[in-house]
Amino acid sequence: MLHRVWSRYGRWARRSKTALALVLLAFPAAAAPVTLLAFGDSLTQGYGLPAEDGFVPQLEAWLNAHGVEVTVVNGGVSGDTTAGGANRIAWALTPDVDAVLVALGGNDLLRGLDPAETRANLDAILSEIQARHLPALLVGMRAVGNYGSDYAAAFDALYPSLAETHDVPLFPSFFAGLEAVGDRQLVLRDYLQPDATHPNAAGVALIVAAMGPDVLALVRSAE
Repeated sequence: MLHRVWSRYGRWARRSKTALALVLLAFPAAAAPVTLLAFGDSLTQGYGLPAEDGFVPQLEAWLNAHGVEVTVVNGGVSGDTTAGGANRIAWALTPDVDAVLVALGGNDLLRGLDPAETRANLDAILSEIQARHLPALLVGMRAVGNYGSDYAAAFDALYPSLAETHDVPLFPSFFAGLEAVGDRQLVLRDYLQPDATHPNAAGVALIVAAMGPDVLALVRSAE
């Protein structure tokens, strides 16, 4: 009698395990969270803002709200130039990083550094990322007129050139969301901090909303 009971139990257990396996196969495993490194300077770091209002937390919230599970790592160093970025990119690419947003060059521009040097440094950064077989998004900067038209033309050309050389997508300007406002005085009043250089929380929100779709495509390419 006991033997028959255990025999029936064994057949039931085997059928249950088979049914469970079929159910699990019907539902694909959820994609693992993506770790995105935001590699940049004070604009990435969130200079002058409460932690929750900076570029990285606002970008992470925007991405999660648009359907991807992602952790954005703050790889911004205030005051960093592309030379500084080139020096630290190797150790910044920890094993958990799945994709990289490269947003450097603003401090090179403010200091009037040779665009050829900026290009060489960004080239080294992108080469290191690609050596790790990681997808990247290059975020550009647009030159101001302080150093003349020749300088501005050389600086503005380096980002599209690098994107083509490395076959990576380019978001043309970190400040595209503010540039779209179209009124410089309004931007200065409502979207920048008193230094007229770094965005306030509302300015960051505009920047993230403009850049978000391109970053979303990057994250999905890494899933």
